[in-house]
Amino acid sequence: MFSEIEFANPGFFWLLLLIPATVAWYIWREQKLQGSLSVSAVKGFALPVKSIVPRLRHLGIILRSLALLALIIALARPQSALSWQNSTTQGIDIVIASDISGSMLAEDFKPNRLEAGKNIAIDFIKDRPDDRIGLVIFSGEAFTQCPLTIDHDVLVNLFGAIKNGMVDDGTAIGMGLATAVNRLKDSEAKSKVVILLTDGSNNAGSIPPVTAAEIAKQFNVRVYTVGIGTRGYAPYPVQTSMGVRYQNMPVDVDEGTLTKIARVTGGKYFRATDNEKLKSIYEQIDQLEKAKIDVTQYHEKTESFLPFAIIALWLLLIEFILKNTLLKGALT
Repeated sequence: MFSEIEFANPGFFWLLLLIPATVAWYIWREQKLQGSLSVSAVKGFALPVKSIVPRLRHLGIILRSLALLALIIALARPQSALSWQNSTTQGIDIVIASDISGSMLAEDFKPNRLEAGKNIAIDFIKDRPDDRIGLVIFSGEAFTQCPLTIDHDVLVNLFGAIKNGMVDDGTAIGMGLATAVNRLKDSEAKSKVVILLTDGSNNAGSIPPVTAAEIAKQFNVRVYTVGIGTRGYAPYPVQTSMGVRYQNMPVDVDEGTLTKIARVTGGKYFRATDNEKLKSIYEQIDQLEKAKIDVTQYHEKTESFLPFAIIALWLLLIEFILKNTLLKGALT
């Protein structure tokens, strides 16, 4: 607790030397005031003393010493330094645009591309607690699954709930990117980022991918594109009358378009061919963005001298009341 308290005027602590000096003077004075009395018999003094007042004769110096201690602490101006805050309004806004088309069920990733992408993206989200992050999903069309939020628990729950079939099948890369940019266009963050993950080529939607990239550029949105899928063929589950059968399907990542999107917006294109590679890509993006933005930190000191001043006042008031009422004549 006290390690988080600072003092604006620590020089006043030299006044603490007054406390032992005051006590020493009090003891010396008490000894000087003591007298002696010689009597021939003590029978007259044998009556028991039931009053507690004589035992409290030193209470005055105790109260005054404690009051002086509290007053010195108040003069030193203790300040609380607990309120460190992150300036999240000056941080990064990120929208993850994830392909959920049928081809994302291919199992060249474990358990499949869609689930692998979700799990790794969720880890990425948890590692960036100070950023606002949103989620856009697209297939044959696109929509916002979660707007920009700092409440990452809600975002993670919504991310975990996405699945293939939520929208008509297809791969509307341009629509997915445009929807993500629309979520970022009014942001006042220093850095606005889209992470676009897809395993195919644009074959749906009314907005071409490169047009969406130009729109992103106009709004200073940087796009990191990720092509997901092994090279060559990938096992894809097909439902038949005999149950699920696997069929090798060609991997059709439009690397040319994804590279151009990244280049136009000042981002970077990555290719993920397995779980570990995808995880590494998210780690690289994490480091790239941390290098671009220094999140401002500051702390707001809170004055804490008033309670000590009040304690000193109460102690002196208690001593004054006792000295003039219950312990009148006993306190010195």
